[in-house]
Amino acid sequence: MSQIFWSGFWSMFDALAVVFIVIIAAGLLVRKNIVTDLHIESLSKITVVVLMPAMIFSNTLISFKPEELPAWWLLPLLGIGMSLGGMSVALLLFADNIKKHRSMIAVSSLQNAGYLVLPIGQVVYPEHFQEFALITFLFILGYNPLLWSLGKYLSTSSEVKVKITARSFITAPAIANVLSLLIVLLGLKPYFPKPFIDSADLLGKATVPIAIFVLGATLGSVSLRKFPSFIDILRVTSIRYMFIPAATVAVLYAIGLGKTHPLLADFFVIQSAAAPATAIMLQVRAYGGDRQKTGSMMLLSYVFCLVALPFWIALWHIIN
Repeated sequence: MSQIFWSGFWSMFDALAVVFIVIIAAGLLVRKNIVTDLHIESLSKITVVVLMPAMIFSNTLISFKPEELPAWWLLPLLGIGMSLGGMSVALLLFADNIKKHRSMIAVSSLQNAGYLVLPIGQVVYPEHFQEFALITFLFILGYNPLLWSLGKYLSTSSEVKVKITARSFITAPAIANVLSLLIVLLGLKPYFPKPFIDSADLLGKATVPIAIFVLGATLGSVSLRKFPSFIDILRVTSIRYMFIPAATVAVLYAIGLGKTHPLLADFFVIQSAAAPATAIMLQVRAYGGDRQKTGSMMLLSYVFCLVALPFWIALWHIIN
């Protein structure tokens, strides 16, 4: 039993270590002013506008087979449900002053569903990565609108008026997601030449390494001078790394998903114990908020993730 646990733990830890080495390197380059905010912004824009849409489009056309995943439409709903569940608990734990702790509620409940999860999938499941990536994109289809609407409201300062419009939901990844799904569902895939799909796939392969670098560069700009209070750290980490993963594992075990769809079950465990979304810091930087408190909590959360995520995936493999 212990051998299975430690085998699963170190396997996931090694995968996270690969990702974190790049994150640390990018962070150091930012602190040495070799990489500037302008570089980070440019790479972020290229990733969001070009690389990730190309990856979504090619992976969906290559891997999405509705007949093999008939309940695919549940994934976007589960992407919303997982975060809303964590958010509900966060509202209870931060009930003493919700207005003051809005950004902590966001950090507690909104995970890095793409930039962190995709690299993990690429390292841990190399032979099934296209399927893993497809599951991720379907999950994000529901999660991203929540992240950029309610998440945007929570992450910014209570003094900042956040206007949520229909236009804020229209992003390049969202368009690529919906368009590629429609192409497959309407049976239009044969009309797209293979070289066209392969060229999108070629561009998409650059998404993961650049996304990791952007994540590290963003965290690297966080000041280490001041950290949140111990009680805030305890509340955030208990939700992010105890309640959400424990509830997820319990549900997966109850419905027996690990027996029928092991990769999908692993995916949900990884999502449940993933570190907070990078977008939270981007929102704070763009729209206003407590950059120091939010950033330092994000940084601490990523350190905790290095142990918490391997722990939960190892525990899941034991009970499953």
